[in-house]
Amino acid sequence: MQHNPALIIAHKRDGLELTAREIEVFIRGFANGEIPDYQMAALAMAIYCRGMTAEETANLTDCMLQSGVTLAATEGDAPRVDKHSTGGIGDKVSLALAPLLACCGCQVPMLSGRGLGPTGGTLDKLESIPGFRTDLSVTEMRNLVETVGCVITGASSELAPADRQLYPLRDVTSTIASIPLITASIMSKKLAENLNALVLDVKCGNGTFMKTPQQGLALAQSLVSTGQRMGLKTSAFVTDMNQPLGKMIGNALEVQEAIDLLRGEGPEDLRQLTLTLAAELLVNSGTSSTTSEAEQLLSEHLTSGRGYEKFQQMVAAQGGNLDAERPLAPASELVSPGAGYVANIDAEQLGRAIIELGGGRRQMGDPIDLGVGLEIEVRLGDCVQEGQMLARLFARESEREFVGKLILESIQLDQQASVAPDLIIQHIPHSAKN
Repeated sequence: MQHNPALIIAHKRDGLELTAREIEVFIRGFANGEIPDYQMAALAMAIYCRGMTAEETANLTDCMLQSGVTLAATEGDAPRVDKHSTGGIGDKVSLALAPLLACCGCQVPMLSGRGLGPTGGTLDKLESIPGFRTDLSVTEMRNLVETVGCVITGASSELAPADRQLYPLRDVTSTIASIPLITASIMSKKLAENLNALVLDVKCGNGTFMKTPQQGLALAQSLVSTGQRMGLKTSAFVTDMNQPLGKMIGNALEVQEAIDLLRGEGPEDLRQLTLTLAAELLVNSGTSSTTSEAEQLLSEHLTSGRGYEKFQQMVAAQGGNLDAERPLAPASELVSPGAGYVANIDAEQLGRAIIELGGGRRQMGDPIDLGVGLEIEVRLGDCVQEGQMLARLFARESEREFVGKLILESIQLDQQASVAPDLIIQHIPHSAKN
């Protein structure tokens, strides 16, 4: 090998900027098996600690993209669009957004991932539907995009394979919250989809990796800048994750809440964010002229049930059976030990409670109990009475007492009322200068 991997790691560890050639050698070697996991983990840690310039980040993204093929364009004029979330507690937007956009005439070839740390993964949620396949080939993916209009699957060995290999390493080496690594991971997969427009949902708060709005904005700008550097119309929203999105947390539970939304029901915050992100894509792809026109069209697909019909079509096309039983763990109520106003919800601890139940992974390869979870009954700012139900816990008997205590500790009350945060904090349009 022309460049020594150990020296490349040392360069980044010492704060030196990596050349495009050094990044290419390392990523290509990792993808083809010449560079082992432990050296890739060392470079990821060096990037996590030292960061990357915008040019390094773009080069890393391009190398991860070039490690595989791209999804070929399809015949016809249908715009190809997608959305990606940086991950948060209870975030099931993708499950509803993809079929809604397909109802509007868009093609949505959505590459998604599994859970990282306390945040759930879209693929894990969908696999709670018996038979649902998340390992589609590029050919299968392209066929479903053409016939159904939307598909949600994992990154195959053909599309951005370097990211597919690096993704689980980041989970178990605590290098998740790195802006260059997040940017390269997201954008390499999205660029491989050969899109016309992309919108990013960048979450910030205690229930995600970016804890402050400033960190969320920095990541959003990195994503938008990288997309625009590589010719993709990219925009982003920074959104609040200081409480769960919607009421349900847990794989099977979140699928059901997404179905409720597609039937014209579901919680208002989930509906608002789904419509905002989908409308952005309809406008940026030229499908709709204005945001209000786009939101009206999307709302009609919710109230008419067409969104759910498209979801059913997608699930069936990917081998899933929505009529099959999706067994949930037994439910029990968790009640408030006192009275007051909800001042804080530690969403990250709620996510870790799901891991304690077996609904998330501690390390690569861990099996998941798809039927455990939590239904949160209160929001920030709510007035709570002593004995009022705060949450409904879906758990096996052995974990119920310990996890129930964790959940109650996650919801803190105060005697003074506070104002709930805005869901959408900032919009970074595709024309933004970065």
